[in-house]
Amino acid sequence: MDSENTARLIYLVLLGSVIAGYFLISNRERMGEMARQAALWGFIFIGVIVAYGLWSDVSKTILPRQSAFENGRVEIPVRPDGHYQLTLYIGDVPVDFIVDTGASNVVLSQQDAERVGIDTDTLIYGGRASTANGEVRTARVMLQDVRLGELDEGSLRAFVNEGELDSSLLGMSYLRRFGRVEITPNML
Repeated sequence: MDSENTARLIYLVLLGSVIAGYFLISNRERMGEMARQAALWGFIFIGVIVAYGLWSDVSKTILPRQSAFENGRVEIPVRPDGHYQLTLYIGDVPVDFIVDTGASNVVLSQQDAERVGIDTDTLIYGGRASTANGEVRTARVMLQDVRLGELDEGSLRAFVNEGELDSSLLGMSYLRRFGRVEITPNML
């Protein structure tokens, strides 16, 4: 601490002492009530300081962001289950994708495909994909009017998985659109 900060601290301590002395002298008949009020205000003050200091950590749990667009970057926080999730709009329909660097392509679940207006009963499942659960059949589709926040992605080639899929996957064919992808323990 330099001499300027030391002088400020001494000034604030003296000022606080004068103010506290005034209140003690003027309220000497009601010391118990004054002590209760001082303790209450002290707890409120400490609570505000603690909440402000912990807000960056707590806000990630209470109000998790989907993504943030800063300086041409898209930042995706990790979810509590350890996955990175990104929401793309296909037309006006929001579709949640798990970002999967192990997937070669964008893969829609049957439910998400139907939500964006694809008739899954008429698709031709002529493709095959190897997954951790074995081989599955896929159908190629072209998604129109794809948006990521304010970024207009245009059209996007994707595949619809014929089998069970808990969440749609955002694979490398989409991630290659970005100049750089960086993975940290808390952010993609």
